[in-house]
Amino acid sequence: MNVKLKLPFVGEFGGTWAPQRAEAEAAWELYVELATRITYVELRPGEGLVREALTSVYSLFGTTRDILRRYGPAVSPADRAGELTFGTLALTVLNLSLRPMLARWHPRLLAWEDRRPDDVSKMDHENAWDQIGELRAKLEEARLGLVQLADVLAKVAGAAPLVVDPRLLSNPEKERGGG
Repeated sequence: MNVKLKLPFVGEFGGTWAPQRAEAEAAWELYVELATRITYVELRPGEGLVREALTSVYSLFGTTRDILRRYGPAVSPADRAGELTFGTLALTVLNLSLRPMLARWHPRLLAWEDRRPDDVSKMDHENAWDQIGELRAKLEEARLGLVQLADVLAKVAGAAPLVVDPRLLSNPEKERGGG
């Protein structure tokens, strides 16, 4: 299968991937993790906390490490060195795309959070930050890359997507004329 992802800090990345059984199983596990996280759904302005989204992205490191340990070298076999494998794909996304974003934004957001007065809600304080728009834009770039990765992982696992495009769902409120 041909894989092409557009990742923050990396640009376009991909190649040909001939996944083995262990890679398909690992792909399913990581797909489930990606499809069930806050970072899989667009975080619109004024919705949710960016801190939660950053924490969700950060937790992918532990999840991915666990998957890699559990499946071992079978997800990046020595005879396929230099080729695209589950291992190379997962670590490229983590180390070259998500890590630089977290290294830049986590400490900046933490410094802003430390300045929150007791009488101001976390959401109001976060939304008052002069860099919140830029951080939300970076999270959206990361989300789009993770959605692309999730789509590839679902295909490799031989699974139908678990997440339905919200535009395809009926909206009872809209059907009643409520908007």
